[in-house]
Amino acid sequence: MVTAVQARTAQDLAELGLSEPDYEVLSTLSERTDGTSTLREQAAKMGWSRSRLSRQATRMEARGLLRRAPDPADGRGCLLVLTERGLDTLRQAAPTHVASVRRHFVDQLDPQELAALGRIAAKLAGEPEEFL
Repeated sequence: MVTAVQARTAQDLAELGLSEPDYEVLSTLSERTDGTSTLREQAAKMGWSRSRLSRQATRMEARGLLRRAPDPADGRGCLLVLTERGLDTLRQAAPTHVASVRRHFVDQLDPQELAALGRIAAKLAGEPEEFL
């Protein structure tokens, strides 16, 4: 299910010149107040290895979507900083991404199926019973 939805949303994002990993990095960085995260924290949040994120960041940096900066708290680490271009790109892509997820996932399910998925997701995420 995840693979099918991701493949279809990836096709829709590709029309905008973005990959699914591009979008994921941009969207998670944008959740930070200042659009900045350490490579280590960002990789952990995304469930990626640091080397995978580093390679992705190199490609995105070349396109001006983010930049790297030295991490003052860790001389060996770096910060990933969302650029204005990256934020603009995300703002342009977000409506397409939301519409794509709706079309390929949400609109395919009835309310009872969506509620059941919500309960399953909460249970797997380890949320307390009152959220189920």
